[in-house]
Amino acid sequence: MRAAQDHRPRTAILLQFTGIGDLIWHIHYFRLIAERSHNGQVTIIAQPSTLARGFIGHEPWVEEIIDHDHRPRRGEGRKGQHAGLRGMHRMASQLRQRQFDRIILFSGRASRGLVAWLSGIPTRMGFGYRWLQRIFLSQGPYIPAYTGQSVAAFHEASAFMVAHGFCGAPIPPRLEVPAAFVAQMQTRLSHLQRPWYALAIGTSEVHKQWGAANFAELAKRLIEERGGSVILLGGPGETTLAQEIKSAIPPALHPHVAIVTDAPPLGSAAVLQLADACIGNDTGMTNVAAAVQTPSYALLGERPPLEHDPVYLHNIRAKRLTDITAAHVMSHLPHLSAGVAASR
Repeated sequence: MRAAQDHRPRTAILLQFTGIGDLIWHIHYFRLIAERSHNGQVTIIAQPSTLARGFIGHEPWVEEIIDHDHRPRRGEGRKGQHAGLRGMHRMASQLRQRQFDRIILFSGRASRGLVAWLSGIPTRMGFGYRWLQRIFLSQGPYIPAYTGQSVAAFHEASAFMVAHGFCGAPIPPRLEVPAAFVAQMQTRLSHLQRPWYALAIGTSEVHKQWGAANFAELAKRLIEERGGSVILLGGPGETTLAQEIKSAIPPALHPHVAIVTDAPPLGSAAVLQLADACIGNDTGMTNVAAAVQTPSYALLGERPPLEHDPVYLHNIRAKRLTDITAAHVMSHLPHLSAGVAASR
């Protein structure tokens, strides 16, 4: 039952986007909204592919996480239960039952506005940069669509938060990893010689994959030329790829290579927090690395740059992803001492 003295609105937040990186870019903004919501908490509505439960389900400011099964990954070969008009009504019915006072849409799409309107939630806020979404929103201010050269999601989220007074300026994403996960991974990887280079080998899109041969060559050079160790980091779906990469590295160097593809999301985040640097595909884990304040190097082909964290996230770009070589990557990496991560 609602405490009589807490008149802050019971709030739901809907995230439009599908990736882990998309979630990471918004977490700190969700927390700021929670501070102005009933009981200091919000309910997060996110697509399962963001792994929201794994990354923030434990947070005290998260009341509940609701799966928005709107657009499954292409490889899943199924239609989402919240896709189409019937799916929208199904999602709206779930929200109506929870009797929220306010819903905040990190989206400029009319379809998300329609879901909010169908849910009967009285206060409905969204980007509103198209008139069609504004029909379903209850209040502004609205923001213009981002027209710059980099990935739009973070810039639009930041503009929305500033416009509504939740913060005064864009805030680089940050992720807090529970100490228990960090301790567990420290023990698991303690046999490795420093510095530690985490290679984020996974990706949700084939065209973003740098490739096993490239990662193997980079790992070999990091170990031989920089005197460190390499952690091949991914999810369960990257286990075979990790083994392929390791098999292409000379056997004499294998004591300096570890594979971590079996960890939960926060376990992977802990690896990245412990690492001295992360190099990887244009994928969620390179964004997680920057969010835990580990220098991160994203391998980009002909894709928009990532510009939300100029301190910790660095773009390694080329006209095509295939033009990026291990030597090219090595030229971008500073020489690291063994104590870099420990001193952060």
